[in-house]
Amino acid sequence: MKKKDLRVMRTHKMIIEAFFHLVEEKGFEAITIQEIADRAMINRATFYAHFKDKQDLYDQIFDFAVKAFTSVLDADKTIQGNRIEVKKIELLLTTIYNNIHKNKNFFLTIMDGSSNEILRRKLADILYEKYADTLAQLKITENDIEVPIDFIIEYMTSIFIGTLHWWVTSETDMTPNHLARLVIKLVGNGHLTVLGIEIEK
Repeated sequence: MKKKDLRVMRTHKMIIEAFFHLVEEKGFEAITIQEIADRAMINRATFYAHFKDKQDLYDQIFDFAVKAFTSVLDADKTIQGNRIEVKKIELLLTTIYNNIHKNKNFFLTIMDGSSNEILRRKLADILYEKYADTLAQLKITENDIEVPIDFIIEYMTSIFIGTLHWWVTSETDMTPNHLARLVIKLVGNGHLTVLGIEIEK
């Protein structure tokens, strides 16, 4: 496999960093390709050699951001039989929140408006892909009525995005681990146990 040219990688990084700074200063809608190029100290042609347009740049960073904190998910390590191992989920969530905290400026950009719903939808799709088979084995029921897997994933995704939005956009000094423990406590002690899932603390 051919290695990427270091100059290409460096230019790519400069464009992304310039984009971050400009979005933070002016907002996504207000910035232009020329401004991104000027900030990255390149010409417009070089920008277009890397990205089709401003939206393509945004989409590629967005996809990278999503993968950065969903790649740590592993159902086999967190769910055993009808039992969810909370300590392992706490470690996973803490890792995810740490990744988000390191890129807080970008997540501030994507946690508002239509981008927030796109993020929620992407996460739901990824969680369904990773966890559908495992959750199906749990056979989650409420009053003898089996709860649809997609309902559970939509519900959990909404909780995750809602609490994440608060954490990223508020002035809180809550640490990634504190947030992970709080989310698990709220969800684990109530919603999951009601559905008949054993919580291993």
